[in-house]
Amino acid sequence: MIVNYAPSGWEIITQRSHGLLAAQICAQWRKDDQPERWIETLIATAEHDDVYNEFENDDLLNENGGPVHYEATSFRKAYAERLMGMAETKSAYVALLVSQHIQFVHGADSKAKQFIASLKIKEKRWLKIADSSKSEVSRGYALLQFCDAMSLLLCQNKVPPEQRKIEISTGPGGIAYTMWEQEGILIVDPWPFEERTFKLRYESRMLPQLSYSSVAEFRKAIEEAEVVTRVLELATKIKI
Repeated sequence: MIVNYAPSGWEIITQRSHGLLAAQICAQWRKDDQPERWIETLIATAEHDDVYNEFENDDLLNENGGPVHYEATSFRKAYAERLMGMAETKSAYVALLVSQHIQFVHGADSKAKQFIASLKIKEKRWLKIADSSKSEVSRGYALLQFCDAMSLLLCQNKVPPEQRKIEISTGPGGIAYTMWEQEGILIVDPWPFEERTFKLRYESRMLPQLSYSSVAEFRKAIEEAEVVTRVLELATKIKI
């Protein structure tokens, strides 16, 4: 989960909400630059974090009883196996994209080494089933990774004030994108989207209590928390 500290407590954005925001970003991508396997790319982007469910998982608190931010988590084989099982039973191409994501996120984690090696072996079969190529998968994953990175920046409120720019990520074709806020509107440059302006929405939950005695107590708090919809407006740097 994404955990932001605020004066009124913890702001929580679930992994699935973040994934849905990533898919919203992906869905706005310029039509003449969309991957050929567009629907599968969009679905993989939406579901790349679906295995993590804050209403079910147990690894939600740190040693101080506070919620665990996603950056403090490490590779969990059971989660990875479940995520790949969900992806593979949807399509081989979706499995290829999700496999790339696991390698990107956990490639430096020694605990993931054996699992990643097994994924690389399976990828040969998935490429054949999907009638795809490594270059096609790399391009599709570049888009997924860009949307994931942008969603994480937005969910963590990392866009700086006073029109200072922040780098989002490198997208398809090796293009680097930056973002900044201007008069309450988020500007992305270069502009990779079909529409010249659009809105994004994601849900967050505010927890006033900073520490919890058990996962059960925390899970109850997050289930009962008020859900707030955050709305963001994006536009080109060219005035509409």
